[in-house]
Amino acid sequence: MMINFNNSKKINREQLERLYNDVEWYAYTQDLEGLRQAIEQSLEVISVWNDEELVGLIRVVGDGLTIIYIQDVLVLSSYQNQGIATQLIQQILKKYKDVRQKVLLTEEAPDVRHFYEKNGFESCDKGSLVSFAKLN
Repeated sequence: MMINFNNSKKINREQLERLYNDVEWYAYTQDLEGLRQAIEQSLEVISVWNDEELVGLIRVVGDGLTIIYIQDVLVLSSYQNQGIATQLIQQILKKYKDVRQKVLLTEEAPDVRHFYEKNGFESCDKGSLVSFAKLN
């Protein structure tokens, strides 16, 4: 297996649909053109490929100077637990190491909490931070 990382935002809709559906993020795939535009307008996108197959992706929005928001981190289920998501997170944290606010919002689950904490993130239900979100 030859895994390659790519910084191009040009990813075809079929590949995106397959990846997002695989991890059951169906809200994204109901508007594939919107998803494609969101990818293209992101501050940073790193995709992961096995040959011609899209197996993972991280997407970051923000100004890249004072704040980054990690919007999406996803890996095909058949490729999970191989360190791919960790490599994606670490590449972003290295590139934006001088940015003070590195933010993400995700669903609560023990494995999810463990993953982000092992990558240096602190849950806002601990410490002095508070977080708010308004979702439609």
